[in-house]
This record gives sequence, structure tokens and C-alpha cells, in this order.
Amino acid sequence: MRAPAFLYLYGLRRPSLNEKVVVPGTVVIDGQRLVDVKEGIRRKDPACDSELKHLVAQADYWLTQGPWSVTTKAEAPPNGTLHDYASQAPYWWPSNTTNGCPYIDIDGVVNPEVNKYPDHLNRGLMFNSSYILSLAWYYTGHDQYAKHAGDILRTWFLNPSTKMNPNLEHAQIIPCKNSGRSIGIIDFSQEYTDVIDAAAILNTGAPGWTSDDVKGFKTWNSQFLTWLSQSDFGIEEANATNNHGTWANMQIAALALFTGNHSLALSTTKLATTFINGQILKNGTQPQEVARTRSFHYSNFNLAALLRWALIAEKLGINLYKYKGPQGQTLFAAVDAIIPAAVNGQKDWPFEELEFLRYAATDNIHAAANAGYAPAQKVVRKLQPPPGGDIFRLRPAPEQLDNIDVTS
Repeated sequence: MRAPAFLYLYGLRRPSLNEKVVVPGTVVIDGQRLVDVKEGIRRKDPACDSELKHLVAQADYWLTQGPWSVTTKAEAPPNGTLHDYASQAPYWWPSNTTNGCPYIDIDGVVNPEVNKYPDHLNRGLMFNSSYILSLAWYYTGHDQYAKHAGDILRTWFLNPSTKMNPNLEHAQIIPCKNSGRSIGIIDFSQEYTDVIDAAAILNTGAPGWTSDDVKGFKTWNSQFLTWLSQSDFGIEEANATNNHGTWANMQIAALALFTGNHSLALSTTKLATTFINGQILKNGTQPQEVARTRSFHYSNFNLAALLRWALIAEKLGINLYKYKGPQGQTLFAAVDAIIPAAVNGQKDWPFEELEFLRYAATDNIHAAANAGYAPAQKVVRKLQPPPGGDIFRLRPAPEQLDNIDVTS
């Protein structure tokens, strides 16, 4: 394991050998790292203090928000029910006709019509709040954080009157064209693994999170995994060769690990090298992502999925950080490609980017530093923190920090 480099980098100490600790069964984050940070907080390690303040501030905000449900939308999606998740394709706009048909793709520009289905916005709020609240409970021991996180998860996934059906048949609808698309699976795959880790944290004994909740949430995710891995939409999305395929397969691997389907977790994770081979050049450039109008965003977006997948792979005995493709492709080469712009700004990014945000790369470079990559370790203190503060120590897995997947 890479704990010594992490402890050296961030000044944390392990619990003594005679201490009994429960290591969270997280599937993306290394659960032992959560234990290490919690011990650092207990010993009032100054390296953790500022990040804990940021986390608690975020958690205090979430205490006043939610819960959310797919059943609160005004109308069901075409061919669906209120219990089905629904969203509208964000980059598709009506054409200049009487009824607006056909809709036209304008890459990177969000159509405000997507607010028709609040499920999309609400799912993001549910993802973020449950994750932050669960972490806040784990580190502070304050019951109110765990109880609200549990209420949020029960409302969205478990309560019969409010729960979501375990499918994404009606995600990213294009009006005049369809009632959902395989590509809409990314509405969940880009952040839903945070919710899995949030539940795993609550599973360590959180107040208000019962054994029935634990069983019910695992059952829901087993059903969702079946849909993702066997439905036509799920298969199509997993076969995508760009960031959609990366996120889809990473999510399947995580859900398989969480639900105890070790063989599926292992077989899916073995596909990661194919994505590294096909998506990254020897110099670290990701051709499919730099071709986008939001090239810095999408390069970091896809890289975050690969780096999260690498964390899952470690739990299965696979080291993706050491993998080198036939043309010299590596994860760390992709990190090298973003470091100059992450440190110096857009002048060091040679591709088109409609809205450059330097902090988009912050978590990915943190993740590489955590993996022991020296060039990343050398620049972590120069990275721009995201709005709300840098809390990477407290949830050491890369996130998409520059979220353009919004409905405003």
C-alpha cells in the first residue's frame, strides 16, 4: 500500500497497534486513509484542521437542505412513472421552427429547458449532501450529520412512496426524438460512487442508519447493477470509448465491489488498461477530450474517472498506476499533461476551453501525489483550491471540481 507516502506528504500518523478501529468498506476511497485522517484529527494535527473546518461548514449547510425525491417532479417522463429518474439532454436546443423540432446539439452550452425535470439537479444535491454529511459524521462524531445523511438516502432509494426505480431509462431525453438515451447514464456514473462510499461510511455504525437500511440499500444497488450491466442502454454506454465508457465501467466495478460481485468487479476493472491504451497518448494528451470546446474540463473529467478506477483496482489487487501501454501510455503521463496549466493557468493549455478553471485539475494532481508520483507531490502546494475549500485529505479520491453539468 502507499500509506507511508501519504502520511509523509500530509503529516498524518497511524493509530497505535493496540487501538481497535473499524475501517470503512469504501469502494473508491481507501478506507484506511479515512482512519488515518480521523486519527490525525483526534490528535489535533494542524494539517487536518483547515480542511475539517471547510467540511463542517459544508455539512452545516446541508443540514438545512433536502431530502429530495424523484417523485416531486410535476410530470412523469415519456413512457415512465414518477418513480423513474428523468433528465433532458443539456446541450440540445430547439431549432428555429414552430415547434422547435428537431433539436440541435450545441456542445458545451446548457439549454435552460433542462430544468423541466428537477431530478437532474436534485440528484446532484443528493449525491453531494449525503457524501459530505457522512464524512462530517465520521470525523466529528456529531449524530445530526449521520441522521440527515440517512434520511436523504432513505428518501431517494428506500422509502416506497418516494424511492427511485433502479434504472436510468429516461435520462438525457432529447425532445422530439426519444424518451431517454444510453448516454444519460453519465448523470449517475460521474458522481454516484460518492454515494456508495457515503453508505459504506454510515455502515460503520452511524446513528439512525439501521440494519434494514444497510440491507435495503445493498439490494437497490444490486438491482441497479443488473440494469447497468445487462440492459441495452447499460451495455451501449459501457462500450463507449470516450469519457462515457470510462465513467460507466468505473461505476460498474464500484457497484460490483460494493454488492459483493467480485467476479464482475474484477472482469470490469481489467478493462481499464484498454481505456488507458485508447484514450491517452504517450505525451499524456487525451485526443477525444481535447477535441471538445471544454477541453481542459473534459481532460480532467475523464482522468478523474481513470484515477478513481485505479483506487477501485487496488482493492482487487491490480495496480493501474504502474501500467504502461504499448505506445507508452500511462495515467501519470495524463497527469503530466495537466500540471502546467493547473499551476500556471490557461496560457499553458494549448487547446480550446470556453471557460478555463484552474482548480479543475486540483483533485487529479492530489490523487497522483497520493499515489506517490513525485512531480505531482512537488506542485500540490501551488494548486488552486475549489470554491468551498480544498478537502482532499478528508476524502482522498478525485472529484470533478468544475461541475458544468448544471441546470441553471
